[in-house]
Amino acid sequence: VVTRDDVEESLKEIWQYVKDKEQLLEDLHSQIKETEQRLLVKQGERDSLLEYKNVGRKAQANRIMNLEKEIKEVKDDLHRVTEYYRNALEEMKEENARLIEEHVKLSKEQAPENTLRYLDKSSLREIEENEWLKEEVKMYQKEVNDLKASIQLLEEENISLVTKLIDGKLQNWRL
Repeated sequence: VVTRDDVEESLKEIWQYVKDKEQLLEDLHSQIKETEQRLLVKQGERDSLLEYKNVGRKAQANRIMNLEKEIKEVKDDLHRVTEYYRNALEEMKEENARLIEEHVKLSKEQAPENTLRYLDKSSLREIEENEWLKEEVKMYQKEVNDLKASIQLLEEENISLVTKLIDGKLQNWRL
């Protein structure tokens, strides 16, 4: 004999059981959705990694090779520019040395003139007298050289005359 209370109790239990199962089913559906979402995220990550592996890695490798080429070109350009500026510096040093040498030479040539401008009259007179004496010495040296040449000619002429005289006396003795 089943009573109404037993049936109601049984229905309540069944209804609770169904309700629990529905709740469990909803929970499972929500967990499945969460898992599907995580799966989609992970698949997206996997796809991007596979894409990188297949495409991106090659693109990165190409980019790296291009960057290495650019680095080599920059180094070559740097070497060429360095060599150019080194040569330009050497030429500039040589040009500066030449200009300094010319300036020193010109300064040496102009130094006596510049010095004469700033000397007093007595010093100028001494310099002029010194120049005059140098000219006089040159004239006397020329005269001395001329006199030496004249003396040598006269000595040669005397030797020639003495030789003739001796030869003439020898011939007179022989006769």
